[in-house]
Amino acid sequence: MSTEPVIAVGLVENTRSIEVRLEGTFVDGDGKTIRPGTYHFRCAAQNLACTGPVRREAAEIAWTPVDPERSRFSLPAIIGIDFHWQQEEIQTFQGGLRLVPAGEDRLTAINDVPLETYLTSVICSEMSADAPSAFARAHAVISRSWLLAQLEARNAQGDATPPGDPEPGTRIRWTDRGAHPGFDVCADDHCQRYQGVGRVRSPSVAQAIADTRGLVLTHEGKPCDARFSKCCGGVTEDFRTAWSDEKVPYLVPVLDGPGDLPDPPLTGEAALRDFIEHPSDVYCGSTNDRILARVLNDYDRATRDFFRWRVELDASAAGALIARKLGVDLGRILALEPVARGLSGRIERLRIRGEAGDLVVGKELEIRRALSPTHLYSSSFVVDPAGAAARPDTFVLRGAGWGHGVGLCQIGAAVMAAQGFDHPDILGHYYPGTLLQKLF
Repeated sequence: MSTEPVIAVGLVENTRSIEVRLEGTFVDGDGKTIRPGTYHFRCAAQNLACTGPVRREAAEIAWTPVDPERSRFSLPAIIGIDFHWQQEEIQTFQGGLRLVPAGEDRLTAINDVPLETYLTSVICSEMSADAPSAFARAHAVISRSWLLAQLEARNAQGDATPPGDPEPGTRIRWTDRGAHPGFDVCADDHCQRYQGVGRVRSPSVAQAIADTRGLVLTHEGKPCDARFSKCCGGVTEDFRTAWSDEKVPYLVPVLDGPGDLPDPPLTGEAALRDFIEHPSDVYCGSTNDRILARVLNDYDRATRDFFRWRVELDASAAGALIARKLGVDLGRILALEPVARGLSGRIERLRIRGEAGDLVVGKELEIRRALSPTHLYSSSFVVDPAGAAARPDTFVLRGAGWGHGVGLCQIGAAVMAAQGFDHPDILGHYYPGTLLQKLF
């Protein structure tokens, strides 16, 4: 690869209408000038209608900025979709704007943007603009690597969502590459947070992008599928616990600190319970508010219990929640029984026993979704029933970490940077057996 790719980012999907404000001059596919102003779009019968300073109808809208550095557009977007911090905000973007039909009366907004411009926004969206520079450099490398790996794998592998459940009484789901056939990546947590140039407020982040321009984490000569999550809880997780059963040599469990993995392993209930109640001295266990404030964005800082957390589920309410989330009515819940765990303690398969039947659920995100109105912080938890043994009233979940836990732990990596580790040290810790290579 010798040139910088242009990335197609899905900003808003399947909306009935959208309002876009242009700041600067754009041109359409026919070379006609589109002036600054506010434009309203809607889709009807697979045709886009635009009203504002100009009126037109087209099968697709494609507007390119005349001055890529200064011309921008703004639109409302939902961030943290289905998670506990979900909210709407007006976001501003550089690059081109495309609007395409997505059904008879729906449309999707897509931003075509150079990779390095995209990354500047990603880094400031995933973390505070005041994050330690070594952490910003490390994140620039993995965000670039992850994206290039997705682009490379998309055509070769397609949709990695499992085709069906392996046996009766099971529901095994995950969502991975290939989930966005109309564009390269989405703008939310399912891919990487991309919240526009409004988040870019620090020269140090731009410098981190420039310092690592074209630098990619590789394994056997290919860009690494460099996954990351907010807080691993003390041990990172194996790729297979969250996604397909393929082995990824550099996405394996490591202790989030100096030393080896816990012994006995956290796949055992007693070992995990002890680890949750008496955590090791790990990077992401830091309570240093100064460091956390430099890492977490404002809406992330509202979440304070991500390293260790507690959730209480009413047995009857849990049955109704599972019926709504999974479409399976198990009645009042009688037991939550881990069937298989990864080495971070994250549950890969959970048996849910109810008065009307049993169901084995996986993988980790499906479990988190099933047991919460939004999502549990992670699937690394132990279960304490309360009430009669055969028919509990409630289930208390005591857990560790925020996210799937695979690859880099963002809180842990930031603490490493604050302690003086540089980005090669951070990347080598979380992605063993990988190399840094400049691709463009």
